[in-house]
Amino acid sequence: MVKETRLYDVLGVRPGAAPEEIRKAYRRLALKYHPDKNPEEGEKFKLISQAYEVLSDPKKRDIYDEGGEQAIKEGGSGSPSFSSPMDIFDMFFGGGGRMARERRGVGGKEGSVEKCPLCKGRGMQVHIQQIGPGMVQQIQTVCIECKGQGERIDPKDRCESCCGAKVVCEKKVLEVHVERGMKDGQKVLFHGEGDQEPELEPGDVIIVLDQKDHSVFQRRGHDLIMKMKIQLSEALCGFKKMIKTLDDRVLVITSTSGEVIKHGDLRCVRNEGMPIYKAPLERGTLIIQFLVIFPEKHWLSQDKLPQLEALLPPRQKVRVTDDMDQVELKEFNPSEQNWRQHREAYKEDDDGPRAGVQCQTA
Repeated sequence: MVKETRLYDVLGVRPGAAPEEIRKAYRRLALKYHPDKNPEEGEKFKLISQAYEVLSDPKKRDIYDEGGEQAIKEGGSGSPSFSSPMDIFDMFFGGGGRMARERRGVGGKEGSVEKCPLCKGRGMQVHIQQIGPGMVQQIQTVCIECKGQGERIDPKDRCESCCGAKVVCEKKVLEVHVERGMKDGQKVLFHGEGDQEPELEPGDVIIVLDQKDHSVFQRRGHDLIMKMKIQLSEALCGFKKMIKTLDDRVLVITSTSGEVIKHGDLRCVRNEGMPIYKAPLERGTLIIQFLVIFPEKHWLSQDKLPQLEALLPPRQKVRVTDDMDQVELKEFNPSEQNWRQHREAYKEDDDGPRAGVQCQTA
């Protein structure tokens, strides 16, 4: 049991956390609240550094666990104290004054960098090659000793980690927080997290959001659009339908009895669209387009059709006279019609090819 937990709470770890867990927590918070990135969070950064100074030292941590912060203030010191939060930050990240991105990579011991003796610091070598009697060719190539840098480090003085290359490859996990309401193509910027090289300011890592298509909803700005199929009876007599939202809620929508919904009609539900970015309590509109499904042919027997007709609005009456031609409706197949036209265009009759279609021979 520990007497106080405030310093653990500052780092966001439990009192029984392992040293490596405390170290990772400090690294994450120190980078987040460093004055270079958040000038307004100076006090927060100071508090984080003080908490790590105590909890990273086994002796100080034991004193804090037993007697709390008062025991630390009363002289329970056993390790060097830091004059400012930047001291512990520099010690933790390897020094360098203004964030880790400004550290110089020299690739070896201090003072071990020297002008390349092979190319005399030019980074290029010039070779003279004879290509014929009295004819020579001058070839310029990158120096094989310094790889075009113009300087080199003696092998015995090179850094073991980078072998004198001044940079090392390492993996780093960047946590991308996608906030509610963010849009397709919106960018998340990680400043200074790009590739680093000596004497150069590192670039940024830019994450571009790629919004996936949904099987039900289509996004239009802050609004969501969906299609809903309903039976003819529901379109005429009303219905109750359930919609599962993107955040796993269930909406029950009701059509008023007697309200006729036509095929293609649009209805909406306010405040059930997408969350609005930077205003998460506000939402757009859910727009529903209705697709009315008509019954199949012969779904109702002939003897019951008069009963149905009596309930529906009266149909238009047509007066047929003797000078009118009465025709019969047939099923239409567009693909069959196109095939017939294509066939007739190239059909040959007894007199040879149709006009306009001629065979050309060379």
